[in-house]
Amino acid sequence: MQKLSAFAVWAESRRDLWLDAVRIYLGLGLLARGLLLITNTSTGYFVNLLERTNQPWLLTGALLHYVMLAHFVGGLLLTVGFLTRLAALAQIPILVGAVFVIHRGDGLFAMGQSLELSALVLFLLIVFVMSGAGKLSLDYVTFGAGRSPSTEPALQH
Repeated sequence: MQKLSAFAVWAESRRDLWLDAVRIYLGLGLLARGLLLITNTSTGYFVNLLERTNQPWLLTGALLHYVMLAHFVGGLLLTVGFLTRLAALAQIPILVGAVFVIHRGDGLFAMGQSLELSALVLFLLIVFVMSGAGKLSLDYVTFGAGRSPSTEPALQH
């Protein structure tokens, strides 16, 4: 019991590092999803998607490319903790679409659990838009503690 208490004290004193671990894991997941979309998107899948959406092909193609690049580049940025708020913010429209448009019909507790996972990722992205990156990030190294490009004070002349 004493070892458990010591571990709890140790873990409690490093809360910001645990949040960094979640950010890194989320970034790796989004990076992997982006890489999967980029490498496994065949021409047949793309044509099938264009036919099913009943939207102009240019819009559908642009959205698909945005999702691929946002997941890949945003996942990479979240993993290393650079421009964290911006990287998370770029993901939010995709996940809002996934939760409220794409997987809404699946319902909760569906076999693939896509709605639950998408909602969890959306929640975590909102957390990182608000909190930014922690000490294990390029944001911390580049901009300092509690600062990012979006929170820099305006230069006064």
